[in-house]
Amino acid sequence: MRWTEDTEEPVMLSATFELCSFGYFQRSTVQQMLTFFSKTFAKRTEKNQRQTIQHEEYNCHVYRRSDGLAGMVGADMEYPPRVAFVFLTKLLEDFNTEFSGKWEETDKDNVFNAWTPIAEAITEYQDPAKADKITAITQELEETKEVLHKTIDGVLERGVKLDQLVDKSNDLSNQSKMFYKQAKKTNACCVIS
Repeated sequence: MRWTEDTEEPVMLSATFELCSFGYFQRSTVQQMLTFFSKTFAKRTEKNQRQTIQHEEYNCHVYRRSDGLAGMVGADMEYPPRVAFVFLTKLLEDFNTEFSGKWEETDKDNVFNAWTPIAEAITEYQDPAKADKITAITQELEETKEVLHKTIDGVLERGVKLDQLVDKSNDLSNQSKMFYKQAKKTNACCVIS
């Protein structure tokens, strides 16, 4: 999208919509709303600014460059804003590189609508963890944390079972059982919860 203060309305340079999660009869309405949001939010975004606007259960991530080139990504609430802005920054830079000197003079919508890198990028960025290394690392850390919690819970359960086994054991003398219980009490002071 191109918008500078010298134009009355933003010009939609190129757009691609991935609307398969909506019903067939809803898609044209959703597309019209996204086009309206894109133009409205581009006008209300300052130069060199990124912002996220929430509408119902969706976010509209908008980035407007200092040269008037702007873009918007509409996504559900779960899609990470950081990844959306990486996506936008890359697309706007690629668009500017390919059409520099042409898009600045355009005053009609959809002149560059056959620009295929948008559709390719939408496919590439469907899974934020695959498209963005930081998101992938964060996801991997979360999965590791879950495994550690399960392991710790398993050890704690085994600790309770071990106490029961020590109490029932005929192989341990009373003195050994007392030593085990005393050692457990002594070590309990060092447990942080």
